[in-house]
Amino acid sequence: MKAAFIANGQVGVGDVADPVPGKGQALVRTHVCGLCASDQHFLTGGRNIIDLSRKMGGPYAALDFEQPFVPGHEYVGEVLDYGPGSRRSVQPGRRVVSVPIMRQGGSHAVVGYSHQCPGGFGELMLLDEDFLIEVPDALPDDYAACVEPLAVGLEHARRGRPDKGDAALVLGCGAIGLGVIAGLKIMGVGPIVAADFHQSRRDLALAMGAHIALDPRESDPYAPLPAFDGRRVNLIYECVGQPGMLQRIVEAAPFDGRIVMGRYCMEAESLFVFAAQNKRLNIQFAGGEEPQDMDLAVRAIADGRIDVTPWLGGRIWLNGVAEAIANLSGPTAPVRTLVDPRVL
Repeated sequence: MKAAFIANGQVGVGDVADPVPGKGQALVRTHVCGLCASDQHFLTGGRNIIDLSRKMGGPYAALDFEQPFVPGHEYVGEVLDYGPGSRRSVQPGRRVVSVPIMRQGGSHAVVGYSHQCPGGFGELMLLDEDFLIEVPDALPDDYAACVEPLAVGLEHARRGRPDKGDAALVLGCGAIGLGVIAGLKIMGVGPIVAADFHQSRRDLALAMGAHIALDPRESDPYAPLPAFDGRRVNLIYECVGQPGMLQRIVEAAPFDGRIVMGRYCMEAESLFVFAAQNKRLNIQFAGGEEPQDMDLAVRAIADGRIDVTPWLGGRIWLNGVAEAIANLSGPTAPVRTLVDPRVL
């Protein structure tokens, strides 16, 4: 099959072996797949993640960074067939999304970060049939490809255990931060304050449901909120993913505040624990989405509660993946660029 792959920290394009499904595995033809910032981070920080997984028994332990693997975990595709002995949970010919995890065959792999389970930057994927979610006919492929990143934000939002008495701050308004805002809005949390350096992302945050969007270089996001009786934020979501962010949040957070670490940082993080102890802070580390988050994301996009139209920045072909990954973090980059692996 044709694919864009990563080998030794470089993006290449070419032919790779077709995956062969085993029991409980669905063979899926990719329609489109979103580019995620974690794909970019993995180019430089992937070795750290692999080394840590090998020490701790994590899901990246079997990945050889020097050998080609096909990334892409924000996909929508069509079920073609199943491996022998599978339940065949979704009828062939139907479109699906899924949590990008493979648990069948006695192993735990992350789709797109595995030599056995190529991701959506290739024409074919293997997906765990237990995680398949059928896509409604009326939901276009480009919208379905936004389900996974939205679901991650929804997971992060609920990990903070928000209630209607909280004032939330979302730091960083990329796809994950925007998903957090959407999740908080659905749960009736407010006010929601969004902070980002770029005006375009602040505008998107307001469109997703934030009550206030500010540039943290110009306004203190932890200051009293005059429009909300001087309340201060007490529930803080880190969706930036830069080293040092956690310590800066600890220094600015209020006493008894709650911090949710959502965005992946693949570098070592330093923390002055005593400062967090003195404030009695609760720090929650969020991870990837779960099936309940995927299901909510599908339904919320399909019924119009969450509009991801402003996220979409068009499609590219496989030959454009390397350049697109290199420019993912620019101020003019769309929230999501979609890869169509059917065209070189």
